[in-house]
Amino acid sequence: MTTAKDIMSAGAQWIPAHETLDRAAQMMRDHEVGALPVSANGEQDKMVGIITDRDIVVSCVASGHDPSKVTAGELCEGTPRWIDATADVEAVLDEMQSHRIRRLPVIENKRLIGMISEADLALHLSDEQVAGWAERVYSRA
Repeated sequence: MTTAKDIMSAGAQWIPAHETLDRAAQMMRDHEVGALPVSANGEQDKMVGIITDRDIVVSCVASGHDPSKVTAGELCEGTPRWIDATADVEAVLDEMQSHRIRRLPVIENKRLIGMISEADLALHLSDEQVAGWAERVYSRA
C-alpha cells in the first residue's frame, strides 16, 4: 500500500505565526516551496494554518498591505488540514479533494515531516488518479 509518506516531499519547513510575510516569502524562495505551515508561536508541533505564495500576493500585497508588517498568523485562516504519514493514497486524495486544497502537510508522531503538493501527486500517481483529483479540486462546482 502506498502511503502519504511514500509520495510526500520531505523536509517541510514551519513558519512561526509571529513572523512577517516578507520573511515567509524569503523562506519560500530559499526552500523552493510555495507553501508553509504556520506554527503557534514557539510551538513547532502545533499547526495553526498554512500560507501560500498566492495568499501573500492576493491577500496582502494586492490588497495594499505591507508584507513586512503583516504576520503569517494574521494571514492564515480556517481549520488547518493535514494527513497522517500512514494514510493511504485514497485518503490523501479524499482529504485534498473534499477541501479543494493543493498542498497537504504530512504528520508523523505529531511532527511535521513533509508536504504533499500537486507535483508529488503527478510524480507518484497514475494519470487517471491525477486527472480525477484535478477535476474535483479545480472545478467551479
